[in-house]
Amino acid sequence: MVNEQIRAREVRVVDNDGSQLGVMPLREALSKAMEKNLDLVAVAPNAKPPVCRIMDFGKFKYEQSKREKESRKNQKLVIVKEVKVRPNIEDHDFQVKLKNAKRFLESGDKVKATVMFRGREITHPELGQRLLQRLAKDLEELANVEREPKVEGRNMVMILTPKQTS
Repeated sequence: MVNEQIRAREVRVVDNDGSQLGVMPLREALSKAMEKNLDLVAVAPNAKPPVCRIMDFGKFKYEQSKREKESRKNQKLVIVKEVKVRPNIEDHDFQVKLKNAKRFLESGDKVKATVMFRGREITHPELGQRLLQRLAKDLEELANVEREPKVEGRNMVMILTPKQTS
């Protein structure tokens, strides 16, 4: 809330240099802000009495949006990449899928490892379980298992997240 939007009889006022001006009626605080060609901004409206600061509100909004933009820029968007295999995969093909999963994890993405069952293969879920456990074991220095292997329809899914490097 700014200037006339503030609805309190008395406010605790902090000057633009950070010094306390004390508790005073709202009209007096507004006139002090007007003298300095600045705004009276409620920084803690729920306090008793509300804390208001004399500052340039436009500059404050600009600084705030700049901080928000900077924090958004520093956030890493986590993408889930998928590696699909079949239960009777050959060893070389498995190594190729393993290499792809390593690449995804090193770039900071999550990996969704999926074993796709066709036809009667679904009657042997232990094959898919063994395959996903092997994948997790081969990637244990790079990744943590976020979700253990679980059958979903005709697929068995496991999710791996990259380990935090510190």
